[in-house]
Amino acid sequence: MTTTEGNTGPDRVARLRDQAVDELIKNGTIVSGPVEAAMRKVPRELFIPEVELEDAYDPFKAVVTKRDPDGNALSSVSDMHVQSFMLEQAEITPGMKILEVGSGGYNAALLAELVGLSGQVTTVDIDEFVTDRASRMLDEAGYARVNIVLADAEDGVPAYAPYDRILVTVGTWDIPPAWVDQLAEGGRLMVALRMRGLTRTIAFEHADGHLVSVSSKLFGFVPMQGAGAHQARLLVMRGGEVTLRFDDDFPVDPSSLEGVFDAPRVEVWSGAVIGAYELLDTVQMWLATALPGFCMVLVDPERDTGVVSPPRNRTFAMAVVEGGSFAYITTRTAAEVDKSAEFGVHAYGPDASALAEEVAEQLRTWSRQHRGGPGPQYRIYPAGTPDDRMPEGRVIDKTHSRVLISWPQTATAASGQGLPHPPTE
Repeated sequence: MTTTEGNTGPDRVARLRDQAVDELIKNGTIVSGPVEAAMRKVPRELFIPEVELEDAYDPFKAVVTKRDPDGNALSSVSDMHVQSFMLEQAEITPGMKILEVGSGGYNAALLAELVGLSGQVTTVDIDEFVTDRASRMLDEAGYARVNIVLADAEDGVPAYAPYDRILVTVGTWDIPPAWVDQLAEGGRLMVALRMRGLTRTIAFEHADGHLVSVSSKLFGFVPMQGAGAHQARLLVMRGGEVTLRFDDDFPVDPSSLEGVFDAPRVEVWSGAVIGAYELLDTVQMWLATALPGFCMVLVDPERDTGVVSPPRNRTFAMAVVEGGSFAYITTRTAAEVDKSAEFGVHAYGPDASALAEEVAEQLRTWSRQHRGGPGPQYRIYPAGTPDDRMPEGRVIDKTHSRVLISWPQTATAASGQGLPHPPTE
């Protein structure tokens, strides 16, 4: 192919598509022949005509297709990196029956390629705008055989169940019983699950009356709508300059934090280091597991006075509250040569020194025991499962389920003991 041929028409589309797939193979996201073949074949540009070809085939760029009046994303076509990772997680083979929760069209077409003519793909969404759009584009791309259902996915889609694979491509706070019930024996559920404000794409399989994770990775997704929607709790401080965001109920009486910033700041540096391009995946989840008052702190840049200084010029940071004290994680340069950063803790309140040291010690524990490791295992039990029927770990109670997070060689350095059995949120 000449340069001229590669810059116009179908040749240009094919070149951009192949470049994106080649990059995902190079970075280890695409590892199987079937996923590679599907992503080289399906015309992604037909499902996101709103953007230029270069943006459509940027493997790390999602495209928002609908926003609410405040500008928040309601629907999107996920980036190729996320989609190929979930497809590899799913290990789909020809003839399988698939349910996709959250419709965009492109991913359903990829699924249709993977299951072949002997398989079946059903995609469900609560928004008629989304399903109409997906239906039109799937027809145009030659995938009219995909079943498109307008419904609240809280109840799954029983008409086509059971499913060998269920892929939930929207961020969900809970796992409804219908998804578990409609999963075939030996099936696999891929879900973007939110736990303590952190979202992880997790593949689950059946195991003795519950689900157990077989793989996971940090990704962000548009949140679930309908019955499965969940609102975080916000504590607004200093006239809106600082906001604490909790995934569930406040762990302390909000009034106990009044005036928390009036006392001088306590600063502790942990000695725990993270590389410039190292993901926060395990350190985030370790702190969320080990610290009951884990939350996120957000800073309004228009009101910012510097009382909270998130790391690396961001407007948010990991944080924790305990009693009437508050602490958050920041960083400073550890080594110029590799741009690594050292984690530190800034704390306020009557017990700021003790809280800062507690958080710093958990950062050291992460660095000693979990940095670069496999990360935690996640288990899903039905709501109401007694504690004595669950292994040790951090338990997060939700409406339909109990999520248990357990770590290899779990220990809290402050006490020298494993996590209590089982702490709950």
